[in-house]
Amino acid sequence: MNAPATTELPVIVIGAGPIGLAAAAHLVGRGIEPLVLEAGPTAGAAVREWSHVRLFSTWGEVVDPAAEKLLAPTGWTRPDPAGYPSGGDWAHSYLQPLADVLGDRVRTGATVTGISRTGRDRIVDADREAQPFVVHVTHADGREEHILALAVIDASGTWATPSPAGGSGLAALGEKAAADRITYRVPDLNDPAVRARYTGKRTAVIGSGASAFTALAYLADLAKSHDGAGTKGLWILRRGISGSTFGGGEADQLPARGALGLAAKAAVDEGHADAVTGFRTEAIERDTDGRLVLVGDDGRRLDAVDEVIVLTGFRPDLSFLNELRLGLDERLQAPVALAPLIDPNQHSCGTVYPHGHRELSHPEQGVYLVGMKSYGRAPTFLAMTGYEQVRSVASAIAGDLDAADRVELTLPETGVCGGAGLFDAPDAAQGGDGGCCAPAPQLVQLAAPATVGAAAAQEAPAGGCCGS
Repeated sequence: MNAPATTELPVIVIGAGPIGLAAAAHLVGRGIEPLVLEAGPTAGAAVREWSHVRLFSTWGEVVDPAAEKLLAPTGWTRPDPAGYPSGGDWAHSYLQPLADVLGDRVRTGATVTGISRTGRDRIVDADREAQPFVVHVTHADGREEHILALAVIDASGTWATPSPAGGSGLAALGEKAAADRITYRVPDLNDPAVRARYTGKRTAVIGSGASAFTALAYLADLAKSHDGAGTKGLWILRRGISGSTFGGGEADQLPARGALGLAAKAAVDEGHADAVTGFRTEAIERDTDGRLVLVGDDGRRLDAVDEVIVLTGFRPDLSFLNELRLGLDERLQAPVALAPLIDPNQHSCGTVYPHGHRELSHPEQGVYLVGMKSYGRAPTFLAMTGYEQVRSVASAIAGDLDAADRVELTLPETGVCGGAGLFDAPDAAQGGDGGCCAPAPQLVQLAAPATVGAAAAQEAPAGGCCGS
């Protein structure tokens, strides 16, 4: 059987999250037929899993212009642009209506298990670029299908592949065996069963980003509640404490994101959490009571905790892309041309340079990793970055390189310093105000600067996912 002409084929978009649905909207606007394949049971399935967490971006920053144009004829109106949606708000009031407008172009319960060129494995050069892509899909009922595609936009994100507790990037010894007391998500303490799991307990939070800030703030709120007596957090940091540990605070150009750091700082200052610095988890053991003991790579053993929340970031799942020729940075697992722009070894609190289809391209022409997945293991991704990415990519697929290359995006200062690399180097602590290392690992209580108080943190929404 002869394959249809590639011009008749759809562009496969993997993932019906914010960036995947925006990609579909931009393709429709270009007269190109998209087919969105979502592994979950609904559009925005990953976002719905953190529906209790509030974004630190406003509605005005998390609605894609092309999507809004597609929604307008239905009578949809964007919520207050200055308001801060929760993940649930985002899914219910924007992602689901957008998926409904796209209709049959969105298929749920469809897991992509492999992508290749028709009749060509990864090795074969001959006539490779003339062949359409073949996408292998497994449906929720177990049925398998092959779908031919003009191009592939992978917006599947990284939510399903959280990083482990181990300080070396691998699971700590005993981490899998302790799975009953470990979670890799910010817990929903409004859920009675989840709340009971942490109430009156000592909980370790491993991580230094917005999700860790959110978890610490939630635990502090629980400790201050009428039924929260005895609730205590233990914040595990691989680096030391510096002025940048809590993000940008009041200087952050995204105020709600800055407030997250202030809320985490207040949790420590008020005694609801202790911080352990310079600690890389090597093993997780159980004591005689079944509680968990964290052991550092330096031999330190922390007092036992009841629960562990691991929020050390995410990493891309590249397994189903194995037959494609990708150009990925060896450290970040991000596209080679994009990696230097987002590398946390080099960038701390600065903005990300505008980028589009050229930075997202690969040796395998017609394949693009977009959204959070394009960042590989780098942090601080914003929805508006992804929306600009897919606008450029859709323009490139349509052959409008002038529009594709006209990438103009000004991002707010992240306010969050982070990353491994330079921030862990001993000499980094010897610098000026950019240093992120403390002289020696220790248990600390932090004093609040005179210019920053807990009240400021309480005025802005708690929580804050980056909208990937």
